[in-house]
Amino acid sequence: MGGTSQLLKAAFFLLLPFYISRCDTSSTDDIFENGRSDKEILDALLMATRYDKRLLPPVSGTLTVNMSVLLLSLASPDESSLKYEVEFLLQQQWFDPRLRYYNQSNYDFLNAIHHHNDVWLPDTYFIMHGDFKDPLIPVHFALRIFRNGTVNYLMRRHLILSCQGALHIFPFDDPQCSFAMESISYEQSAITYVWKNDEDTLRKSPSLTTLNAYLIQNQTIACPTKASWRGNYSCLKVDLIFTRDRAFYFTTVFIPGIILVTSSFITFWLEWNAVPARVMIGVTTMLNFFTTSNGFRSTLPVVSNLTAMNVWDGVCMCFIYASLLEFVCVNYVGRKRPLHNVVYRPGENPVTQRLPAVLSRIGLILATPLGDKKGDNTGPNEIVTCTNCGPNPCTHTANNGCATEVRKKEPPHPIRVAKTIDVIARITFPTAYAVFLIFFFVHYRGFS
Repeated sequence: MGGTSQLLKAAFFLLLPFYISRCDTSSTDDIFENGRSDKEILDALLMATRYDKRLLPPVSGTLTVNMSVLLLSLASPDESSLKYEVEFLLQQQWFDPRLRYYNQSNYDFLNAIHHHNDVWLPDTYFIMHGDFKDPLIPVHFALRIFRNGTVNYLMRRHLILSCQGALHIFPFDDPQCSFAMESISYEQSAITYVWKNDEDTLRKSPSLTTLNAYLIQNQTIACPTKASWRGNYSCLKVDLIFTRDRAFYFTTVFIPGIILVTSSFITFWLEWNAVPARVMIGVTTMLNFFTTSNGFRSTLPVVSNLTAMNVWDGVCMCFIYASLLEFVCVNYVGRKRPLHNVVYRPGENPVTQRLPAVLSRIGLILATPLGDKKGDNTGPNEIVTCTNCGPNPCTHTANNGCATEVRKKEPPHPIRVAKTIDVIARITFPTAYAVFLIFFFVHYRGFS
């Protein structure tokens, strides 16, 4: 009898867990019947006796978390800054067998927004970003549990991204904004993040709105090992590449600058002694350029290296200032007292007047054989010193038959020199500025 009682006790203890589990199952089945609310079902699923949110979902191998990002809005409040605001929906999806429920319920999924503190959630951490604009509150996320135990966690995030740009070629640079997501506590052997459906670009909402943000390229990739925060943690990265509205800079900076610089060249076509007009144009263009450039540069980020805008402002101001200095030089030369009482005849062009004589001399030199060339190449109209005029030497043209001793040319009249400087400036200044414009836009545009 003693042996039989021992056997009965052993069988009782062996069958007791099975009996309890059957009772629990039958009671749980009652919870999943029609007419039960999702709260009652979730209360049953998340009982402390059967669910512990501190433990990873019991899956074979590594837990896979599928990620996807849906862009909602893009904004850059300050076009010249490297701060871009990005609003998106982040979806995380994984499988938790402990949250499966039976098909007796009419619910395709359970709304667990009010049970989010009782459900295991990935501890996803954002790295390589700026700041969160809004805190995460219940109205900014959704939590759904499906029949087969799939959990869908959706959150709305508003990030102010700190981007990387080449400010030395601003505004021809294309800023790149990046942020990454990884688990803060679970290594890659426990949790693996993957992009849902192998997406290589971000999905955009049909109602995507932009404000001073021009997205030209984006990609979703796994974090490179060298660039990841910690190499033994699964990490996903989002790259957003923006471009700047260059039409804005052309209409507000470059074209007005070109107009002001070329306006300062107008003084070269005015009379050398038109002092009020030339001074007004030179000073006005310089003051206007200083005003526009200073007003624009006050909005630019401060950097210690030479930027494209510094080059633009410096060269343009140099051209305006050089045109003003050219007027000062012309006015100074034109007011000088002429030497040897040379008379200036108004209406003469200082360049075209000398052109026929130069061409005639070149023709005579080419037509004369090498052996016939003599030391005296005096032309018929050359001014020479003559000794047959009396006790004092005088000057005549070479064709008057007098004996010549020393050829002596009259120095040019100061007014003629001043006008010659203006004629040269009409060609050199616009040509040099055109060369600078070509170099500037080709050089800096090539970096973008």
